[in-house]
Amino acid sequence: MTLRRSLSTPIPEIFFAAEQILQALKKHDAGDVSDADALLRAANNDIVRAYTEQAWGKGATARYGFLSISKAPPHFPLSDRPRPRMPNASTRAMVIARDGYHCRFCGIPVIDPTLRRLVSSCYPSAVGWGSTNDSQHSAFQCMWLQFDHILPNSRGGNSLLDNIVIACAACNFGRMEATLEEARLHHPLQVDPPIAWDYHAEWDGLERFRGKLRSASASSLY
Repeated sequence: MTLRRSLSTPIPEIFFAAEQILQALKKHDAGDVSDADALLRAANNDIVRAYTEQAWGKGATARYGFLSISKAPPHFPLSDRPRPRMPNASTRAMVIARDGYHCRFCGIPVIDPTLRRLVSSCYPSAVGWGSTNDSQHSAFQCMWLQFDHILPNSRGGNSLLDNIVIACAACNFGRMEATLEEARLHHPLQVDPPIAWDYHAEWDGLERFRGKLRSASASSLY
């Protein structure tokens, strides 16, 4: 069986959108709200949206090729699954310290949803986040930081450090409840983290801007 690093190969437009968001927040930090707004709008593009849709949208082509494995871990009823369902704050911090703000499967940059909410509160027209996929900013949606279970919780996986990795939305929702073997994936902690773009070392998930975004949100830019 040929294994792969991730369900899909990231497209250049994702990294370009990440660069635009990074530059937008640098503009925000410098007080240039107009340019920041324009860059955030430019990062919301249909090519990135289509990439994410292949993982969780109608048809979900990223899920093609999954295998049926004999003697695979069963699907446990909700009452029998390990608890807690998600890692606690201490484990989340250790996962981020180990993995950084990049998906351990495909290598794209990711952004914590609490920070995305701060950006959206400062730039609500540029960074929409409605109740449907197509009403959400495509780049923030694609780069939505997820704490992914290596062995899915529904298959008996716990929420401890050695079973949790940082993943993007497409890799997490694309795999859903499939095991690594069923999805034909390498174990993400048994291969070197993918370094997929020039800003890898600089990218901190935009965390450096958190305090200034919080202050701007409180005073309201619009």
